[in-house]
Amino acid sequence: MEKRNQSDLIRPGERVDDLQNGFYVIQNPEKFCFGMDAVLLSGFARIKKDENVLDMGTGTGIIPVLLKSKTRGKHFTGLEIQEECAEMAGRTIRYNKLESDIDIVCGDIKEAADIFGAASFNVVTSNPPYMIGEHGLQNPYMPKAIARHEILCTLEDVASQASRVLKDRGRFYMVHRPFRLAEIFQVLTRYKLEPKRMQLVYPYIDREPNMVLIEAMKGGNSRITVEKPLIVYESPGVYTENILKIYGMV
Repeated sequence: MEKRNQSDLIRPGERVDDLQNGFYVIQNPEKFCFGMDAVLLSGFARIKKDENVLDMGTGTGIIPVLLKSKTRGKHFTGLEIQEECAEMAGRTIRYNKLESDIDIVCGDIKEAADIFGAASFNVVTSNPPYMIGEHGLQNPYMPKAIARHEILCTLEDVASQASRVLKDRGRFYMVHRPFRLAEIFQVLTRYKLEPKRMQLVYPYIDREPNMVLIEAMKGGNSRITVEKPLIVYESPGVYTENILKIYGMV
C-alpha cells in the first residue's frame, strides 16, 4: 500500500508511523503511543473468518488495524472513552481507508453492552489498565494515566462487559501483568469467562515474566493450556526470532 499524502488528517505534534504491513498509525508521542503489549496481543488472538471483533479501550486503534492485517475477521470495532484519542484513532482508520472494515466508537467500557447490545461479538480483545491504587506512579498527564491505571475502568468492568457483549462460546483475549494473575482468573470465571490459553512473556530468558497473554471462552469448560514462554530479547536491543515473527519482520 503506497503511503498517502493526507496531511489534513495529521494534527500538530502528531506523527504517522509505518506498521510495515501496508498500514499506518497516527500517534502523538507527547500523549500516548502503542506499546509491545498491543502487538503481542494481536499476535496471540485467534480471529476466524467472518468473525466480528470488539477491542475495548482501543487507544490509538492499533489492535483493530493489526488484526485487520493479520486475520480474515469480518469487522472490527474499537471502543475508547477518551474523545481526543478516539478522534485520532478515527483519523488513522480514514488514513488507511479502512472505514468499511473498522469502526471507532467513543464510549465507556462500563456501558459496552448498552452501546452494542448483548451477544454482539464473536471476539473481544483488551489491553486494559494494569495498575490499581498506588501500584506504580500515576502519570501526571491524564490520558497516559487513564491508559495505565484503573481510573475510569477496572478489571471487573472489562470482564463483566466482555461477557455481556460476547456470543456464547465467544472468546476474550487480554494482555495483563502476571502479579495480578490470581485476581484475573477469579474475575474471569466470575463472569463465565473460562481461561483456555495462557502465555507468559519474559523480557529475557533469565528474568521474571512481565506480561501475560490470556484467552478465555464464554461458557467454556474448565481446562487451560499453558503455552511455551515467549522471550522478547536475546540480548539488549536484539529481538528473538519469535518476536520478529510477531512483528512480521522475518
